[in-house]
Amino acid sequence: MTTLKLAIAGAAGRMGRTLTRLVHEMDGAEVVGGLEAKGSPFVGHDMGDLAGIGELDVMISDDPLHLFTRIDGIIDFTAPAATLTFAELAAQARVIHVIGTTGLSPDDETKLQAAGRHARIVKSGNMSLGVNLLAVMVKKVAAALGEGFDVEVLEMHHRHKVDAPSGTALLLGNAAAEGREISLRDRSVMSREGHTGPRPLGDIGFATLRGGSVIGEHSVIFAGPDERIELTHKAQSRDIFAHGALKATLWAVDKKPGVYSMLDVLGLNET
Repeated sequence: MTTLKLAIAGAAGRMGRTLTRLVHEMDGAEVVGGLEAKGSPFVGHDMGDLAGIGELDVMISDDPLHLFTRIDGIIDFTAPAATLTFAELAAQARVIHVIGTTGLSPDDETKLQAAGRHARIVKSGNMSLGVNLLAVMVKKVAAALGEGFDVEVLEMHHRHKVDAPSGTALLLGNAAAEGREISLRDRSVMSREGHTGPRPLGDIGFATLRGGSVIGEHSVIFAGPDERIELTHKAQSRDIFAHGALKATLWAVDKKPGVYSMLDVLGLNET
């Protein structure tokens, strides 16, 4: 079996360090490089040392162009601008690009689709296997209950998270919208303040909480006459996102170029 040569984008961050550790522990793959932005104090640091697993003699770089010439894939939990740069390089190098970055705009998504003509891209607002199974359930429940039940998506994350609602909240909101065959963009309510009046029938609401060290908690609430259904996922470790990203990377090895989701990886995509 050929060893898969992987790079980690955002290698000095919490997810980057977790991914370094887990790739190092798994059979059939090895960490051969990591990336941080130019000017980062972590450029030149050993990835193993940062991950707490001892020296790997693999240093963090700020030169993605050189790194992409010697990898089979890159796992990317960074920021939209960096992700778009890596997607273009992945397309040029014909390698795997697994994306856990959130906060991507519709224009960003269009650019990723273009990159997917040559790269194998797996992208998800949440790489957790459990969250993606939850999304499938949300879609089915939304379709079964219809507009007679109001939908609210509640999420909480640590105080350092910079985007809201979370990518996972949007993933779940989209699942509910798909179940009802409506556009989330047209029917979402992202905030409420002041005298808002009665809740419009059929809207999908979002509520965002930030504080402490919460890794990620998401609930989708279906509130109907005299009863309420709540579907909830609580992350207890970042390892779950890293495990999902690694599963996606291995799945993409023999796939054709394109943009895929975790539902494709799990064999749950109904389209």
